[in-house]
Amino acid sequence: MAGGAMTEAAKQVAKRAEERLDTIVETLRERFEGLTKAKFTDVVKSGRFAGSQMQGRAETVGGNQGAPR
Repeated sequence: MAGGAMTEAAKQVAKRAEERLDTIVETLRERFEGLTKAKFTDVVKSGRFAGSQMQGRAETVGGNQGAPR
C-alpha cells in the first residue's frame, strides 16, 4: 500500500503545481493586457489613426491595382 500513498502524494504535488501555474498565467495575461491596452491608447491619443495618415494608406494600398506602372 506504500505505492498508493506515494501516488496520492504525487497527485497532490501535481495539483498544487498546476494551481500555481494557473495563477501565474492569469497574472501574466492581466499584465500583458494592461501593457497592450496602454500602448494602443497612446497610439490613438497621439493621432496616428486620424485624418491624412489613414487616407494616405488607403490610397497606396487600394489605388491603381492592376494598372501598368
